[in-house]
Amino acid sequence: MAREHTLPNRPAWRSVLGSWDAVVIVALVAVIVVGSLTIDGVSNPRFYRFLVLEAIPIALIALPLTLVVITGEIDLSVASIVGLTCAVLGQLWHLGVTSLPVLVVASLALGALLGAVNGLFVTVFGLPSLAVTIGTLALYRGLAYVVLGDRAVADYPVEWTRQAISPIPGTTIPWFVLVVAALAVLFGAVLHYTPIGRGLYAMGNNAEAATFSGISVARTKFWLFVATGAVSALAGVFWTFRFASARADNATGLELSVVAAVLLGGVSIFGGRGGLVGVLAAVALLGTLRNALQLADVPANALTIVTGSLLILSVVGPNVVRLARDRLSRRRPIPAVERTPA
Repeated sequence: MAREHTLPNRPAWRSVLGSWDAVVIVALVAVIVVGSLTIDGVSNPRFYRFLVLEAIPIALIALPLTLVVITGEIDLSVASIVGLTCAVLGQLWHLGVTSLPVLVVASLALGALLGAVNGLFVTVFGLPSLAVTIGTLALYRGLAYVVLGDRAVADYPVEWTRQAISPIPGTTIPWFVLVVAALAVLFGAVLHYTPIGRGLYAMGNNAEAATFSGISVARTKFWLFVATGAVSALAGVFWTFRFASARADNATGLELSVVAAVLLGGVSIFGGRGGLVGVLAAVALLGTLRNALQLADVPANALTIVTGSLLILSVVGPNVVRLARDRLSRRRPIPAVERTPA
């Protein structure tokens, strides 16, 4: 009679509870509970209305950027794409383009074109995405000032600006969150339930091996940059109408919040690991923490320190959790399974 040692199947719920996603969600709940008990205004529904309005552009951009980072690339030009989109939209309105559908379509097309420029340099010329997008971060922001200068275009129809922030009937939640939810379902389905998503993880782990497996690495990365540019432009449209103002400096520094959310959500900066659930939870966590600290009269400089600290934690934390989980798995005794030879 032979004895064979086999590893037991790990229950799905234990895998979920032992993941970094669970850590972020628990931290989010803790911040909400502690904030509600200690800071006036956190338990007010208006607090969450403004929280969602602030989180919408970050969540929008974080969705495609998550896929980009999983492939081992990065796009730091997203906030500058938002700013250039705002500037062009404002200039088009100033020149007499008064059709909202035309403005939205033109903005999305511009964002896709800007993303294509990034993708072209990365996939065709083989340049590192970090260097390319640092360059286009400055280039696109400079072009925004060329288009609009220091002016602010703010004479949009009231129904446009009101529609951007109007709530879902019966709630205080802005309806635009439904757009974010729809895109989250779309990107989540692609990432987690399609061969394309499995290919993205393969690229992040080993691009050369992915190529030999028949995956078109360059083409896939190119279209991811295009998608990131288009969604960033959509965030620019929302930003313009939410604040009823198009300026060249709109969304300056927003890339830090987006990257922090993606990495804090458990996406590896080296690629090949991560998911959208943790990223969306991280967007909510960062927004809740920042707004709660603002209500507590914490200085703006301290808020920047908090964001930077969380960015560092986002790089270190998932690795610590994974190592601890692996160590516990190795210490767990392996049961012997009796098997009678035929």
